[in-house]
Amino acid sequence: MTVLHNPVLRGFAPDPSLVRVGDWYYLATSSFEWFPTIPLHRSRDLAHWEYAGHVQGAAPGNSLAGVPDSGGIWAPSLSWDGERFWVTYTVVRSVGTPYFDLDTYVATAASVEGGWSAPRRVASHGFDPALFHEDGRLWLLNLQNDHRPGGERFAGIVVTELDRDTLEPVGDTHLLLRHDRLIEGPKLLRRDGWYYLVLAEGGTGWEHGVRVARAQELTGPYELDERPLLTTRDDPAVPLQKAGHGELVETPEGQWLLGHLTARPLHTPKGRRCTLGRETAIQAVVWDAEGWPRLRQGGWHPEIEVDVPTRSHPRSHPHPRPHPHPHPHPHPHPHPHPHPPAAVPQPEDLSWPWSSLREPPGPSWADTTARPGWIRLRGRHGPESRWAAGLLAQRITEHRAEAEVTVEARPVTFTQAAGLLLWYNPEAYLALDLTWAEPEGEPQRGQQWGGTAGGRTVFSLVERDEDGVRQVAVVDVPVDGPVTLGVTAEGADARFWYLHEGVRTAVGPALDFSRLSDDHGSRLRFTGAMAAIHARDLVDAAFTADFTGFRLTCAPG
Repeated sequence: MTVLHNPVLRGFAPDPSLVRVGDWYYLATSSFEWFPTIPLHRSRDLAHWEYAGHVQGAAPGNSLAGVPDSGGIWAPSLSWDGERFWVTYTVVRSVGTPYFDLDTYVATAASVEGGWSAPRRVASHGFDPALFHEDGRLWLLNLQNDHRPGGERFAGIVVTELDRDTLEPVGDTHLLLRHDRLIEGPKLLRRDGWYYLVLAEGGTGWEHGVRVARAQELTGPYELDERPLLTTRDDPAVPLQKAGHGELVETPEGQWLLGHLTARPLHTPKGRRCTLGRETAIQAVVWDAEGWPRLRQGGWHPEIEVDVPTRSHPRSHPHPRPHPHPHPHPHPHPHPHPHPPAAVPQPEDLSWPWSSLREPPGPSWADTTARPGWIRLRGRHGPESRWAAGLLAQRITEHRAEAEVTVEARPVTFTQAAGLLLWYNPEAYLALDLTWAEPEGEPQRGQQWGGTAGGRTVFSLVERDEDGVRQVAVVDVPVDGPVTLGVTAEGADARFWYLHEGVRTAVGPALDFSRLSDDHGSRLRFTGAMAAIHARDLVDAAFTADFTGFRLTCAPG
């Protein structure tokens, strides 16, 4: 047996869709407003996972400009029909309104590594859709929303047959199940003459769970299991909280697994806070005498360590790199047991593990050729823009993390800045910026231009929450040239610093990192904390900053 250690995908990796094709397991996770869209990971032993690419073109026009924070691409569902991969997902353009304002899409590919077809819009009842393949037929599952006053936002699970070629509806949409507790994220499988509907239950927070229903006909009627398959809503002491949104898969040996999301909270004086966002975990499942799936360990709480079958042949990637660049070409001959080539490391670029907001990085604002070994960012909108944020980020995966980067920039006005951030969203970030300020002791006077205006280059430390931006500290920059900025996060505390002549000097006091979490504030939040670099130029969009030596180190603790 092999022991996997949960979460298997750590940091911001929610809403996993788990599928097995031959000896390979694949995971797709939500990306929301971030690029690359729909990250994909693969494994042959379930314990070690590597990046395998993403669903290119999932955002129509390659843009999510204007989508709200925690909007964008929700809960992709990955499937295999014996010849090719399918993915369905929803682009959500409203959050927290009676209307979902969304579009559901389907795309296909011979290999997860690339060659995805252009997304085609299908019936868009709600979010978190899934596809079910049976005997050459294709079915789309979803939830429905009754947006009318007095209507139910989660008004039941529905299924629509689609024509496999045109993706147009075939016949009527069928209501499968309603429940007094919120249900969503339906997945469907068939086993021993039963259709099993695997549902996310209770919302995606502390009340989250997985519930199962079954029927002898695909269109129902469905009988709901009397107990959850998975949840932690009854015990806040379980290390893996928010356990829910699951999908069942069978191993080649006939054993069963449940991929699900989870979260590892910090316990702070202000309550539990999940700075790492929602992550991906895997549990072992057995079937009881009545034909219901149950966690192998009994009960419904997830385990951190899980025994899974050891593969009888060598793995292709005995020591997978944590962030390999995907192979650039799709598998040329799809068949039921594909063996993907090893992920080949590429020269440093802006692909995974880098992520960007609402559009992929491009040479117009993120250039790796202008200065070899450096990333040149052109200043764009401020960090709170939904349209053109000049920001690149990497996921924080543990509660102890340290990031540093060397930056060279010469801002000449307060509207220009570049630096290092701890980022959750535009209402939750901490930033240490290299920027311009008036001569010491002078008041802020608005826009100034060189020469007689004077001024100085400073480090500006700011924190942002739902109440606004506060400047915590301003420190003169001790060098005229490249300078190294850093931040150390330990649990709920974050401390920024700069490096000069081999000595770290703190900038400002410790800041509250726990605000950068799913659970702070009153608005819905679905992503996770990241370490980022950025540049802004609010007037001319011409200021540039050069970055090199970015390092993010995360350690359990």
